[in-house]
Amino acid sequence: MTEQIYSTDAYARTMDAVVVRTDTDDGRVLLDRTVFYPGGGGQPHDLGTLRIGDDVLDVVRVTADRDGVWHWLEGGIPSTGTDVSGALDWDRRYRLMRTHTALHALCGVIWQRFESPVTGGNMQPGEGRLDFDIPDWSSDDLPLVEADLNAELARRRDIEVSFLPRDAADKDPSLIRTKVNLLPKTIDQVRVIDIVGLDRQADGGTHVGETGEVGSITIPKAENKGRGFRRIRVRLEDAASA
Repeated sequence: MTEQIYSTDAYARTMDAVVVRTDTDDGRVLLDRTVFYPGGGGQPHDLGTLRIGDDVLDVVRVTADRDGVWHWLEGGIPSTGTDVSGALDWDRRYRLMRTHTALHALCGVIWQRFESPVTGGNMQPGEGRLDFDIPDWSSDDLPLVEADLNAELARRRDIEVSFLPRDAADKDPSLIRTKVNLLPKTIDQVRVIDIVGLDRQADGGTHVGETGEVGSITIPKAENKGRGFRRIRVRLEDAASA
């Protein structure tokens, strides 16, 4: 399996690695270690480059399977055993980290007000949306939720990463904020993201170290998707960089 540096150090922007397998027909390589997040939980995969000597290859797609993390390349495919250096498109990744953390904070705010689970979600750098089951939502709730969310982000709450054995995680239903448990049965270690005092849930994506890094957000709208389901959109107000 690929060493998933992003799981324990979301701020790692570069890495040295070795190509352990290639798929020339599909234009991809498997690395022994990586900072590239392969996507999941609504967060898109990372983009960036791999350098081999003076040659620079674009990383245009990243996925993970049981073998490890695969990187799709444009510009050529290095052979097995090749030493490479990788670098993220950091501005894009950092905006995704801020966006992802904002969505988790939104989960906490909605849970405090409505105890409503998440039914879906998605994000791009700087904006995202979550769907909730909130039968009693009214238009007056939107500015209140936006104010609550900005207040929580301004508290600069620490964000902690931990890992639990699967059997321990299964005994803690509070870790699952989605209406349906989406954890694959093949996972034996569950990664937990804890916005201390606000939201704690199982999650594989990348996040900032404390909520103040998110900055201010706006909630441009909340859409009625029928049968009590509300789609709440969040947008970062600035382009802060790490």
